[in-house]
Amino acid sequence: MADLLDWVSLSLVPGLGAVGMRRLVDFFGGPDRVLLASAKERSKVSGVRAEALLGLSNVDEVRCRGEQELERLAGSGAQAISLEDQSYPSLLRQINGPPSVLYIRGRSELLESCCVAIVGSRAATTYGHRIASSLARDLAARGVTVVSGLALGIDACAHAGALAASGATVAVLGCGLDVVYPQQNSGLYGQIQDAGVLVTEYPLGTRPEAFRFPARNRIIAGMSYGVVVVEAAKKSGSLITAELALEEGRDVFAVPGQVDSFKSAGAHWLLQQGAKLVLSAGDILEELHLCKGIQGEKKRGTGAEDETLALEPELLALLEMIEPYAMKRDALIAASGLSPGRVAEFLLLLELEGLVEMLPGDEVRRVGGESAGRG
Repeated sequence: MADLLDWVSLSLVPGLGAVGMRRLVDFFGGPDRVLLASAKERSKVSGVRAEALLGLSNVDEVRCRGEQELERLAGSGAQAISLEDQSYPSLLRQINGPPSVLYIRGRSELLESCCVAIVGSRAATTYGHRIASSLARDLAARGVTVVSGLALGIDACAHAGALAASGATVAVLGCGLDVVYPQQNSGLYGQIQDAGVLVTEYPLGTRPEAFRFPARNRIIAGMSYGVVVVEAAKKSGSLITAELALEEGRDVFAVPGQVDSFKSAGAHWLLQQGAKLVLSAGDILEELHLCKGIQGEKKRGTGAEDETLALEPELLALLEMIEPYAMKRDALIAASGLSPGRVAEFLLLLELEGLVEMLPGDEVRRVGGESAGRG
């Protein structure tokens, strides 16, 4: 396995870009081998710019830039992870052309949690703001991590709704971690880096430019089980996110608006193309449960008792720890020894099975009174 320094160093080569880096890594079998190769060997790889090949001519300088970047990240409370890192989001790794390096600040464990994206118009209506916030709040209260792009409008409402429920949220940026964009969301940015996680494929100091946002959208779609479009015009960037999700076999949901509203025209078009209609968070939870059970395929019996008995051992063990009276999620995490993300996903599945109830204040209780292990 290549060293993180090799991944970061190669990703910083001017003019290389994500596509050029993938071609070099695929050709040589790893970033370390790219750096060890001769200039003549690298020139044999098609689709790599001359500027990038020239930038690779001094490997010591390339590695020096990588070391400096890692030092700056550590000094700012951030970190880098590569495609080979265990903490790299497994769903994102599966897409066509995943980022070779991610820069993150915040709760890295959320990258492996049950993620659902909520996206939409920057110039959203009051209706769109209310729906995005409500959906995010309800999803987060049930253990889902809400993903969005920290833009104005729907994105900001989705992040804020998740935080209002003391839930988890991921903000995917189209710039470096040290660049707050847009400035109007600076307060939200601070909240997310404390309670959620900020993610980008761009190194520190990278300014937001229009061409970076479609690339950002592929990360939003790639790390999510599904994408929910709340309000979007016909040429909205949110439709790009939805299309990317469809290409990767992810679920796409859309919220209807007024039939004559141009700000919902894109969402209505998605519904005409077969997107799932969303009237509440329950519609999203039910669809994701039926399609993939969040934790993968689950054998289903003929009755409720059969389904409970079919739950995997880890899930049954967690259920046994949940009392019929309210208990804090943090206490359950501590008692189970599981990661917060794993517990969140298990609680979501148990709630969908009607075995637990999520309560305000990040509390949970078992319903029905009987232990899962009793007949």
